[in-house]
Amino acid sequence: MGDVAKDLAAGTVGGVANLIVGHPFDTIKVKLQSQPTPAPGHLPKYAGAVDAVKQTIAAEGPRGLYKGMGAPLATVAAFNAVLFTVRGQMEALLRSEPGHPLTVKQQVVAGAGAGVAVSFLACPTELIKCRLQAQSALAEAAAASGVALPKGPIDVAKHVVREAGTKGLFKGLVPTMGREVPGNAVMFGVYEATKQYLAGGQDTSNLGRGSLILAGGLAGAAFWLSVYPTDVVKSVIQVDDYKKPRYSGSVDAFKKILAADGVKGLYKGFGPAMARSVPANAATFVAYEITRSALG
Repeated sequence: MGDVAKDLAAGTVGGVANLIVGHPFDTIKVKLQSQPTPAPGHLPKYAGAVDAVKQTIAAEGPRGLYKGMGAPLATVAAFNAVLFTVRGQMEALLRSEPGHPLTVKQQVVAGAGAGVAVSFLACPTELIKCRLQAQSALAEAAAASGVALPKGPIDVAKHVVREAGTKGLFKGLVPTMGREVPGNAVMFGVYEATKQYLAGGQDTSNLGRGSLILAGGLAGAAFWLSVYPTDVVKSVIQVDDYKKPRYSGSVDAFKKILAADGVKGLYKGFGPAMARSVPANAATFVAYEITRSALG
C-alpha cells in the first residue's frame, strides 16, 4: 500500500474517531454561537453550555446532541483523507531526504497547505451541519415565512440549492479558510512540537499512546485558541437567511457581533469548543497514528 493510500485510510479512521467523541460538544457550540442577541430586558435562549445541553435533551432527547452528524459523517472520509494526505504530500516535498523527520516550522507549512485544501470540503459540510444544529434559532423565521424546516442533511442541501443555487453551499467560504489555514498550521505545529519535546528530539517514533493523546489534545486546544472568533463569524454567516441576510459578509458580521455583544460575542460557545477539542483531537491523532503504523 502506497503512502497516499495509507494516509487516506488512517485519516478516515481518525476523522470518525473525532466525530464520535466531539460532535455533542460541537452541537452545543453552534447553538450558543447562533442564538440571537436577546431584546433589552430579556434573557438569552440559553444561559450557558450546561443549560443548552439540558434544553436540547429535554426537547429532542440525547439524539439531539448528535443532530447534524449525518453531513460530516457522510464526508468525514473525504475531509480527513484530504487533510492528512495533503499534509503527507507536503511533508514529502519539504523533507530534505527520505525518512528524515520534519522540523516544527515545516509541519506548520504542511498544516497550512492541508488547511487550504480541506476548506473547499469543509465549507458545504459545515453549512449543512450548522443549519441543522441551529434549527431552534431558525424556527421563528421559518414559521413566519410558512416554510417547514429541513429534516436532514440532504433536505438542507436541497433547500439551500433552491434558495441560492449551488454557490449557496459555499456561503462562508472566506471565514472557513480563515479558520482552516491558520488553525491547521498551528495544530500540526503544536502536535509536532509536543511530540519532539516528549521524545527529547526529532525522532518521535517510539512515543507511547499516552504521549500521543497529550500531544493531540494540546494540538486541538491550540487550533481553537488561535481561530475561535473566525469560527463564530463563519457560523453566524452560514445560518443566516439567504433572502433577507443580516450580514453582508465576514467583516460586516464581525462588526455587528462586536456592536451587539462586545468581544465576548466572538467567544460564544468557547467553553464547549475547548471541552471538545482535547478529547476529540486526541482521539483523531491517536487513531491516525495507530492505523498508519499498522499499515506499515
